[in-house]
Parts: sequence; C-alpha cells; structure tokens
Amino acid sequence: MKNYFVDLHIHIGRTKTGKPVKITGSKTLTLTNILKAAKIPKGLDMIGVIDCHSPEVIAEIEDLLQSKEMIEMEDGGLLYQESVTLIPGVEIEINDDNCKGPLHVLGYFPSLGSLKEFSYWYTGKVKNNQLSTQRIHEDARSLQKKIKSLGGLFIPAHVFTPFKSLYGKGVEKSLEEVFDANLIDAIELGLSSNTDMADHIKELHRYTFVSNSDAHSLAKIAREYQIMQLEAPTFKGLEKALHQKDGNEVIANYGLDPYLGKYHQTTCAKCFAKKEHDVCHVCGSTQFTKGVSERIQELTTTDTGCDRPPYIHQVPLDFLPGLGPKTMEKLLDHFGTEMNILHNVPKEELEKVIKQELVDLIMKARMGNLQLSAGGGGQYGRVANEQ
Repeated sequence: MKNYFVDLHIHIGRTKTGKPVKITGSKTLTLTNILKAAKIPKGLDMIGVIDCHSPEVIAEIEDLLQSKEMIEMEDGGLLYQESVTLIPGVEIEINDDNCKGPLHVLGYFPSLGSLKEFSYWYTGKVKNNQLSTQRIHEDARSLQKKIKSLGGLFIPAHVFTPFKSLYGKGVEKSLEEVFDANLIDAIELGLSSNTDMADHIKELHRYTFVSNSDAHSLAKIAREYQIMQLEAPTFKGLEKALHQKDGNEVIANYGLDPYLGKYHQTTCAKCFAKKEHDVCHVCGSTQFTKGVSERIQELTTTDTGCDRPPYIHQVPLDFLPGLGPKTMEKLLDHFGTEMNILHNVPKEELEKVIKQELVDLIMKARMGNLQLSAGGGGQYGRVANEQ
C-alpha cells in the first residue's frame, strides 16, 4: 500500500485542434497539457478528467496510446509517462421529471473501450456530444444503470453548490427523490462545504466523500484533492478506496475552508452583499443566492457524524497574498511540485528561498490557521495579509 495524491474533477477547455469542450475552460486546458501539469508542477498521482467522452478527446487518447506515452493498465486506468494515472470520465446535466431543478453528476470508466461505448450511447441523448456537461435526455436512474453496466463509477458532483447540484437545485430533501441510492459510489462535496457540514445529512453517512478541484484552468488543478491509500494507482484501486475495501481508502481530504468557497454564505444576487434582511441593504434587490451553509441547515437530519478521514482546510499556494508568479516559479525550481511544497518541504528550506512572511503563511496554511473572510454569491473569500 502507498499514498497517492488524487484530483478527480478536471475539465478540458479545448481539444488539441482548438475546438471548445468546456466553453468556460481555459484554451490551454487540453488533455495533454493537463497530464503534463498534473505531473509537473502539481505533483498528482491520479486525475479524473471528466470531458473524455468528447470524440476529439477520445482521438487524443488513442494518439497517446499509439505513441506509447500512455498505456492501458490491466486493472483499469491509463498510465501517462509511467507517473500519472488518467481516469477518463464525463460530467452530465440531469433534469428529469423527478428533479426540482438541473443537477450535475460524474461518471468514470475503467478503459478506453468502456469510455467509447458510453460515448456512442450518450451521443444519441444530448444535443452536442463534443461539449462538456450536456443535458441528457434520460432519467437519472437509467443513466446510473448504464454507467454501472460498463463497470463505471457514479458520483453526484459538487452536491451543495446553489446552481446545478443535487441538494442545491435537484431535490427538496433526499437524494432518493432522483437516484438509486445503491448505485452511488461516492459524494463530491464541492466548494463551500466540508465533511463536518455534510455529515449533518444522515443519508450521506454511507458514502465516501471526495474533494476535487473542478478545475477550469491549469492553475486550479489540485485546488482541492485527497490522499488515497491504494494497493496500486489503478481504476480498481480507486473503486476499492471509494468503498473502503482491502485497505484501500481515502485517508485525508484537502480543500478550501468553507469560508473561502464561492457559495458559503447567502448573498445578494446582484451586488454580492451578505444577506441581512429580505431586501439588500446595499442595492435594494430582493434576489438572493442561498449559501451552502444555510442550505445544509435546512437539510440537517442529525447532529451525529460518522467515522471519517480528516478534512484539512488547506489553502492553495496561489491564494496566498504576496505569492505571485515569479515567487511560485522560484519555489517550483527549488522544490519540484506544489504537493511537495504544501506537504513536505521543511520550514528551514523554504526560508532559504522566499521571504519570511510567505514562509509563515505557508506554515499557517498547512495547519489551517489562516485568517479568512467568507465568500458568497460566486465570489471567493480571501486570505488576510496578517493574523
């Protein structure tokens, strides 16, 4: 058994020929660039890329396999340059007759063959199979069954965010309004929530929680991630970890403090001021975006949590005030990867390379002791310059 850094929710912005996939994603966010960035500078061992259904992305995977830069592993997953495991996946929007509103889900596949079979099926049920996160003309339970029939994994995405999520829009109270609870492999928490908050919903106690970046640019990869203890960095190892089998498991989730999340508190939909009354005290609007913290209060069914790995409030390096591109480049030149800087490099070594104020911030970030201001309404919170 070894420990591996894992981020399972990364978008593709463009194909290698320049065609859009995730329209809001960066143009540099191609599959090959993602794989390279995951290795260096991020230092990840396993990534889930959730726009791999797109035909041109499938073609790029085939090119990487043909060139031997990537190989298919016997226990599932695609190994890039003997260092990063790609778990190919898809993000889909559901809004069937049982939904209160649209919600997003993630599916992951063990092989190129199963991915291609899903993509062929999916093509007949969406308007444009080239693009990311298309609305599917299929009910949620049938989609679950299809993904599971191909040996895949099914995970509801960023389940608390106000827009297009399970609890944010999709259901009134319970996931069973939409899904077969037995065909869910894990729950993705998303920004603005953590383990303690989510465990107030008793029906989630049976599932492993995952914390992923939902990256729309190369820089945001590993904004949130987890460490998994795996027998091997394969699809089979991942599946076992999500179901806590044979010693495979998530041993720690790393994510933004909910205060930093874009949707933590309820805010004015127009000016993002914190809600204090039914009318915005700043602009007079009566339209508000309900925060994750308030929504979880509405959904709470228990005050008793369950035995889970720690959720560590770790701030990404690019959130730290004063840590600009040149300083980041210097850190990476000396210490290799962001994971190494965030987890392993001794304070004394950091002090040889960067200013003491930044060293102190990195140390506080490791321990979750940074002073934060709350985010909301689609705007991130902030890290204070001083404690």
